[in-house]
Amino acid sequence: MKISLLAGAAASVLVFATPTLAQSAQSDQAELIRLLRAQTEEIAALRARLDRLEGRQQAAPAAQAVTPATTQQAPQAPRTQVANDDGVPDSFAPQLASADLADQTVQQARSAQNLSNVTTEWRGGLPIFRSADGKFLFKMRGRMINHVSSTFGSKYGARNETTTGARALRIGIEGAVGPHFFYQFENDFADNTSDVGTMFVGWRDDIGKVSYDVRFGNMFNDRSFEGSGGSDAPPFLERNVVATSIIPQRGFYGIALMSRLFWDRGHASITLSGDSVDASQGMNDGRTVMSRVHWNPFKTDRSIVHLGLWGFDESLSSRSPGTLTRNTVIGGRFNGNLRVQTGTLVGGTGTTGYGVEVGGYTGPFWVMGEAGKRNAHLNGGRPDFESKAWSLSTGFFVTGDLPPYNPRLGTFAQPRVLRPVFEGGPGAIELLARYESVDYSGLPTGGKGTAATIGTNWFLDSIIRVQLNLIQWNTNNRAGSFTGKDNGQTVTAGVGITF
Repeated sequence: MKISLLAGAAASVLVFATPTLAQSAQSDQAELIRLLRAQTEEIAALRARLDRLEGRQQAAPAAQAVTPATTQQAPQAPRTQVANDDGVPDSFAPQLASADLADQTVQQARSAQNLSNVTTEWRGGLPIFRSADGKFLFKMRGRMINHVSSTFGSKYGARNETTTGARALRIGIEGAVGPHFFYQFENDFADNTSDVGTMFVGWRDDIGKVSYDVRFGNMFNDRSFEGSGGSDAPPFLERNVVATSIIPQRGFYGIALMSRLFWDRGHASITLSGDSVDASQGMNDGRTVMSRVHWNPFKTDRSIVHLGLWGFDESLSSRSPGTLTRNTVIGGRFNGNLRVQTGTLVGGTGTTGYGVEVGGYTGPFWVMGEAGKRNAHLNGGRPDFESKAWSLSTGFFVTGDLPPYNPRLGTFAQPRVLRPVFEGGPGAIELLARYESVDYSGLPTGGKGTAATIGTNWFLDSIIRVQLNLIQWNTNNRAGSFTGKDNGQTVTAGVGITF
């Protein structure tokens, strides 16, 4: 083929050259030589182009054979399922680009194919975006939990009320750069206010069979079983009284430096924090040191034993008024008149708290017990004010699903529904019971209270749930508008979506 094309090109030269010579017999010989040289250069260019075309025809089948196999074998970034406020996967290993197979055109086609296969996936109700090389990850996250509550039976008419409210209305982002750096941010719009929630940057890595991470920012406490999970993690519509009363005065959040160590059967954390990001900037922050450890001495695919210990020591700012007043939820979050109260308590210099967790699950049945104590240190030589609380709760999935226990963090998380409603199944149905007690009677104005709760959860899938709690509560306050012994019932329900 190559010889015939060259011969044809040469013949065309002669055909065009002959009339020119005949009609221009008196042309300058130099002009003839210039014309021949131009034709020779054109023939050389045609030959070079032909060589490239033949080479591309041979390379194309090889590229077509290699490209699909390479795309199928592209390494996927490993990820680990973790809970709620720690939702960033453990590692995002970069995906290395393959070498060029032929030329720039082939490489561009392969890059476009990799982009369509790798960068977007749907998980947990939202798309997750990854760069083609796997070095960058980005996703949105959010939470919507709405409650309705009705109380009756109290001897105080003001307590017998029906209310509604948003337990959580959050939107946020999370992501990672490379295998080690990660970040997260969330803002909450519940209660008609805008509050910064989780907001941190972090670094994670492995050391042999253990892993660690270090995070800095506004972070949720790692304290108690129900107090360490997000608002969507507890099985009941409100956390137990251990989580809500045995707590630093600054609350659930603080600007902190937190380090955590993970191994096969547990984890440990230590946190040094100041006040929350929304606190006043006109005075020195307080200081809180907090630590928690959990251990699973027995662990199988369908059973686990959970043991946990935690504690904190808080020093309040010397410029702070030192108010230690607490009003703790006992019969539903959205009845502001239904609380266990300490009465007004000022002159605090700090708090110290500690607690224990014991529980586990086997198959669809779980049980968890918690107890804690908090000492509030007072100035002027006054004795400490002691708070005590405990809780015992249990649940059973009648649909056979496993409890949503996260062995990495030692908390509950979002469930993995075996047969979602949107796939023709019943979802996951859970029956619940809890008894809890909080006691502030170590203070002359302090009250105490108990609550017994039964309830049910219906998880339509892993992100949508409907909840119902029936609460029999008792209070005995010594301060406030609702003093003395009182009891009644609260019916509360909620719908939650977490993504």
